[in-house]
Formats: sequence, structure tokens, C-alpha cells
Amino acid sequence: MSNSAATNRPLRVAIVGAGPAGVYAADILTKSNEVKDGDIEVSIDLFEAYPAPYGLIRYGVAPDHPRIKGIVNALHKVLDRGDIRFLGNVTYGRDLTLHDFRAFYDAVIFSTGAIKDADLNIPGVHLDGSFGGADFVSWYDGHPDVPREWPLDAKEIAVIGNGNVALDVARMLVKHPEELLVTEIPDNVYAGLKKSPVTDVHVFGRRGPAQVKFTPLELRELSHCKDVDIVLYPEDFEFDDASDEAIRTNNQIKTMVNTMTNWLVEEHAESEQPSSRRLHLHFLHSPVEILDSPETPGKVSGIKFERMELDGTGNVKGTGEFIEYPVQSVYRAIGYHGSPLEELEYDARRGVIPNDGGRVLDADGNHVPGIYATGWIKRGPVGLIGHTKGDALETIGFLLEDRLTLPPAENPDPQAIIDLLEERGIEYTTWEGWNRLDAHEAALGASWSEAAAAAAGDGSGDGVVRERIKVVPREDMVRISRG
Repeated sequence: MSNSAATNRPLRVAIVGAGPAGVYAADILTKSNEVKDGDIEVSIDLFEAYPAPYGLIRYGVAPDHPRIKGIVNALHKVLDRGDIRFLGNVTYGRDLTLHDFRAFYDAVIFSTGAIKDADLNIPGVHLDGSFGGADFVSWYDGHPDVPREWPLDAKEIAVIGNGNVALDVARMLVKHPEELLVTEIPDNVYAGLKKSPVTDVHVFGRRGPAQVKFTPLELRELSHCKDVDIVLYPEDFEFDDASDEAIRTNNQIKTMVNTMTNWLVEEHAESEQPSSRRLHLHFLHSPVEILDSPETPGKVSGIKFERMELDGTGNVKGTGEFIEYPVQSVYRAIGYHGSPLEELEYDARRGVIPNDGGRVLDADGNHVPGIYATGWIKRGPVGLIGHTKGDALETIGFLLEDRLTLPPAENPDPQAIIDLLEERGIEYTTWEGWNRLDAHEAALGASWSEAAAAAAGDGSGDGVVRERIKVVPREDMVRISRG
């Protein structure tokens, strides 16, 4: 029997990672039948490597997504209840080890997500001007641990990938930065995008229009970019039997194919007044090589693809025909990959912690008592928010099933972990600190809006209204949060 059951104390649980996966796991645990029925009490600490909560929602989603606010509001409500303690600016493996967590908690749930780019193994991938899409997302989302500047000197850009991240990257590259001022975009990102000379952004997918991985909302957002023409190519609109079946039976695929087909028909009628920027959507292109510049060796000068054709099953095969595009930058957006965590097994191929339904496994495939995983580090970087909730439900179910046999914490006093952080000089942040930072970012937006209104002439509010401006430097986030 665990120490928590024997002494009738709350079950102490640490969750490492305060993105949606971690918050949902905490919320599901507090609302479980076992807790509601009084079978057990729980005491949950939610740890985050960054000074602010929300993980991927704050640092991995384009700032102009209309649904971000709704997700943030939902996560905020969970953490604002006061029954889950947030401890930010604490890095696992550096500030606290697995040994530390075992000493203070009966169970540990890892929800660290996936933030690195999946590899693309083709020649030229390491040339100057070849970038990981995830790195670019971190930059424009104001991640505190990436450089403040980004090299935006290309007129023609290739984005490889046909998922939502690829469309986010392409949209942020091609969109006029003035349209982003109504978002929480950091000032350094606005300044960088404003200097960009870009005229054409090309998005390349390996399969056909009926096999794309993005969603209708992502696709429709492309058409909302002002002074940007969407360009498609008739030769890319190939459909096999599997494509026809998918269009017939899947409303989401049908919607996207119809949308793109309509754009293809309409674009010729709108060519009288071309826009200053163009977003090209290409299909049936498999990347072969990123081309080195003969004039400036070591720098991207183009990209080479093999034309593909559908094989009847929705998959593709090569045609032996190759085509090159002149571009000065290439962004790889073919997916994310998880990172290893110290003292835990790691599946490098899938980028996950080996687990059985959320129970973490050791090298021999046995359950590691008291250690669990949820979210992308559990299942890999696929799926949307709804899948993350399902993950958390499964993991929490197993934790509750194991609760009487969990290895008991040596020191379950909630103050003990705070004492250790302070003893080690770790400048941890709290939920109250996040509320201070949240208010500060909103105040920055209000000040900017007032200045814009005054600059408009009569101070009547004709300028851009900004709800908030994201603080980027980690040291500033910590200073503001800690008061």
C-alpha cells in the first residue's frame, strides 16, 4: 500500500510540461470519480521550463489563429481555480532530476511535447538559407530561448510540407506584417517581417490535393491575407480511385478539394490587378535536393523535386521527371520530433518515451513504477487538441489504477519542493506571477494602441488596437513574474 493511502494524505503528483497535455492531465485527475467520491485526495504541481504556461499554444501556434484565444481561456480557467500549483522556469534534468521528483512525489507525468523539426535527409539541407519550420515558429512566437533576429532576405521561398505547420509558416512569411499588429506578435518579430523583400512563397506537398494533412480552417485562412494572390497549377490536380473515395466519404477532404478547385478556376479571372505577393500551392512534388549557389557557394539558390503520380491507393510513386525552382530560402515543415529526457528510455525513431498506454517503460519493456507520459511525448507529434484530451484520460486512468502500489514520496510536504528550489537559487515563477506578466503584456498593447491613435491625428482611436504585446526575453519574463 502506498504511503499516501497508509497515512491518509493527498496523493502527490508532479506534471512536467504546462502545455495543453499537462493542463488537461491535471484537470482530468482533479475531476476523476475517485477524487469526487472522496476515495482519494490529490495535490498537483505543474512544472514548466518556461516562465509562462500554455506550452505549444504560446510558442508553437501562429499568432493570427482565431481559435488560440478560446484554448488559452479554457486552460486559464483550469489553472485559475487554485487547486493546481504552477511552477514555471524550472527545467527538468537541469534544475530538478528524476531522483528529486521521486523524493517529493508519488507519481510523475511527463507532458513535454515535441519542439524540434523532423529530419529531412536530402543533399543541401545544411546550406545557409535552409531552415527548420519549428525554429521559425519559435522565432515568430517570441520563444525566450531563440535569437531575436531572423534572416529574412529571400524574395522567393520554398516551404516543404502539407500540414498545418507548413501553412502557418507560409502564411507568416507571405502576409504583410501590418495585418499581424492586432495579434500579440512581439515587436522584434514585426520589425523583422517588415524588412522582408518576399514576393513569392511556394508550398510543396508530396502527395495530391486529396491527401493533404492540413484542415479546412487553415486553408481558408490563406484567402484572408490582403494583397496576396493564391496560385495553383492544373497539372497538380490529379485524383486516383482512392482520392475519389476520400472526397466522396470524407466531408473535410471534400471541402478542402472543392475550395482549392474553386481557387484554381477563379484565379485567372482575378489576374487584372495582381497582388504584390503570391502564395503558390504545389502538389505531387517530392524534394530531392536543395541547390547550392554557384555564385555564393554554401547558400541556397534553388530546390529540386521529382514529380510524383498517384498509384491508385492514395500513395505516390516517382515519375522520373525532375523540376527545379529558383528560391533563396527553404523551410522544412514536415513534422515535429520529441526530445530525450534524462534518466528515461527514448525511442529515437518515433521521438517518444516508450510507454504502454501512458505507463512509461524501461529498457526491458517493464513499467517504471510511478512514471507516466501524456501528449506528444507519449504518442508522437500527431493529432489535434481533442486527441491530447483522450491521451490524458488514458494516462490518468492507469495512474489511478496504480495508486495503491505507487512508490511513496519520501517528503510529500508541498512546501518541501519550494524549499529545494529556493535552496538551489532557481527563480521559479508562479500562477500569480503569470497573472502579473499577463497584465503587463496587455498594458504594453494598450500603450501601443494609445500611441497609434494619437499618431492617427486626433487621438480618436483610428490607429491599430493591440490587445497585448508578448514579452520575449526570459530574464524580463522572470523579473516581471516575480514582481
